Amino acid sequence: RITQSNYEGPVENGWPQGKGKYTFPNGTIYEGFFDKGEFHGDGVLVYPKKGKYIAKWERGKMIEGKYYFYDELEYQKDSWTYCTLGDRRFYTEILKGLRPDGLTLITNDINGMKEIPEGTYDVGDGYYDPVKRAIFDYNGNILRELEEENGETEEWIKEKCRYNPNVLEENYHLNGSNDKIIQKMIELNQDPEKKKLYIEKKNMDPDSP
Repeated sequence: RITQSNYEGPVENGWPQGKGKYTFPNGTIYEGFFDKGEFHGDGVLVYPKKGKYIAKWERGKMIEGKYYFYDELEYQKDSWTYCTLGDRRFYTEILKGLRPDGLTLITNDINGMKEIPEGTYDVGDGYYDPVKRAIFDYNGNILRELEEENGETEEWIKEKCRYNPNVLEENYHLNGSNDKIIQKMIELNQDPEKKKLYIEKKNMDPDSP
């Protein structure tokens, strides 16, 4: 065991050698062949509750492979047509057929949408909180930080993933009654002469109230 990682398999001269299994601290698992402690040959890199790479490795670097999402949908970089204008079906609908009227899927889950907190984005295996900049499972437990090296960026999430907006529960959010700046602007807009004097004052002294 190294730090919080774990290796299961044959060892030669103190290095993982041959076919084995390596578990990273975040739960990601590599299962395949090693040479002198490095991924080398055929191997699968499995991300918990997310997807997997089935690939060929050379001295720790992936030289070719395919990525499959958690539902076994294969990612095809050069011919990606999933959920596009040509075919809007989710992968669940492709495998199991379209649902009857009234039961149309809104997400790729036969059981319907998962509940996520306000102000967060549904990323399939949990939700992304843009304030905390981390991804949590649907029970609120932290899963991981953004994996930008795998294309999981905040920009991509905000563009592609379902968003649960914040609900405005108090009336003052709507009329600005609790916002001093909004109330000041309302006051000035009701008195053009006062607004003119205020603008001249601010131009002379930007820090004035």
